[in-house]
Amino acid sequence: MSAAPGDLTDLGAPAPWHRVLTLLSDIGLFIGTRSIWAQAATHHLAMAALISVCYVSILVTGVLTLTVRRTRSLARLDLLVLVTAVTLALCAWALNHNGGDEGVLTTQAAKELVAGHTVYGQPWPWLFHGTGIALTPTIGGGYDYTYGYPPLAPLLTVPLLWLGHSGAPATAVCTGALIAGTITLWRMLPLPWRSAATLACLGFGFLPTYARVGYPAIIGLALLIPVVVRWPRIGAGGRLGAAGVARAACLGAACAAQQLPWFVTPFLLAGIYAVRRGELGGRAAALVVLRTVGVAVTVWLLINMYFIVSEPGRWLGGIALPLTQGAVVHGQGLVDVTLYFTNGSDRIDWYSHASMLLAAALLALFVMFVRRLGPAATVLPWLAFFLATRSQDGYYLLMTPLWLAAAVTAPLSEFGHAWQPRPAFLTGPRRRPVLVATVVLLFVPALVSAGLAVSGRPPLRMEITTLRRAKQSAAVVRAMTLKVVNTGSVPLTPHYTLTTGQGMSKYWLLVRGPATIPPHGTASVELQPPNGRFGIPTKPSTRIRLRAFTADPQTLSSKDVKLRRTAG
Repeated sequence: MSAAPGDLTDLGAPAPWHRVLTLLSDIGLFIGTRSIWAQAATHHLAMAALISVCYVSILVTGVLTLTVRRTRSLARLDLLVLVTAVTLALCAWALNHNGGDEGVLTTQAAKELVAGHTVYGQPWPWLFHGTGIALTPTIGGGYDYTYGYPPLAPLLTVPLLWLGHSGAPATAVCTGALIAGTITLWRMLPLPWRSAATLACLGFGFLPTYARVGYPAIIGLALLIPVVVRWPRIGAGGRLGAAGVARAACLGAACAAQQLPWFVTPFLLAGIYAVRRGELGGRAAALVVLRTVGVAVTVWLLINMYFIVSEPGRWLGGIALPLTQGAVVHGQGLVDVTLYFTNGSDRIDWYSHASMLLAAALLALFVMFVRRLGPAATVLPWLAFFLATRSQDGYYLLMTPLWLAAAVTAPLSEFGHAWQPRPAFLTGPRRRPVLVATVVLLFVPALVSAGLAVSGRPPLRMEITTLRRAKQSAAVVRAMTLKVVNTGSVPLTPHYTLTTGQGMSKYWLLVRGPATIPPHGTASVELQPPNGRFGIPTKPSTRIRLRAFTADPQTLSSKDVKLRRTAG
């Protein structure tokens, strides 16, 4: 049996796996530490010295982890690893705190809130000009300059606006939230597992990086941690109690921080209902879930109330923006087939349909087999993003500490008596094949939608007819002329770009030629690079991709092009 949280009375020898877990957490602190030390050594010697002390802490902890004899001593080393990790996270923030697009947008939203201005639906393009901060291009040829998250992050950022004019206030909030969440998870886990919290939240480096960008999902993660730890016990005996009310409040606040908690919430509520129904019956289980939802919704409404009253339409459009903005396809999921392996698709919308259908199928599967899938409630929701138009790995990894919390505190044994719906057609003599067929049918709509998206064809055929090069260098392109053929039956308004790697480059400017190409029509268009010049890569092996996006319908047409650095 694992020791209870905070129990240091066991003076016996620690389990070998506890020793290994502490050592792995300690080793994980090396990730990224050299880069921040090098940065500090150039301009901040005092901080470089502090980071060097952290190196000493890592090395000494490694020795002691392998040699201490008692569980109490190893538990103290777990605490030392946590303190070292927090110190390194703070040092990294102090050196890199200006943030990315999310950070500067959140800070600007906080400033507008203080000034009494509208927060949602208000573009702030000057935040990105000349800053090098990444933009979110939309499939309609523009860029998203507005705040598109629920309002908790700006509200928390307001008291820290004195920190600076860039994204520093927002990144400070997110870094503080990550540290608070790490400490909370560390404290709530059973004693031998605590170093796993340090490793998952701070040791690998990617979550602190997202915090330093100012991503509001970090706040949502921190608020979800107390919800997920031992979540199958919420409402045990039919009563929420003070702890249950606090967890429900954290759930509502998490949903008011960022949209990712919206996806895991139905799985948690369905799981709570199934476990409580197995314990108490349907009516009592429904009451537990209703009380949980009632508290969560109340907290969510309180956080959002000012915006609901002052700018209802803009607020609703703002918090729904990630679902409606039409950002260009990007990520590490199935959409890569259209982005990199084929020349595009005229059915990009079907990626979004596939993602939503998969999310619904996964929730139905979870309900049907909650006794087996219960511990995976914090992992299953993110599978749906693999089919989405935006399937970047941040959607998977930002909530990974919740995977750990569920693995340790919500094991299969918690779901042994959970209720599973079994209609009559699933309980007959041919129960197993019918169950298999039902599961397959659940996923057929998503798979068909994904197949339609992948098998779509690019609606535009493009050919570079002329390159205008710079007088000083033939390796610099000043303009290009394209012959574009619309092979489809609807008019298309394409927006063009050249890319030399993963992701999206800025759109080129249309200088001459029609913006809209009629069905089965041919046009000649002249384009200029967004900054007036496009440098042809020095490596001949670099893949240069000509792309054209259209918004209505959503399509992508691509073509590999060969641009020589010499004229001719």
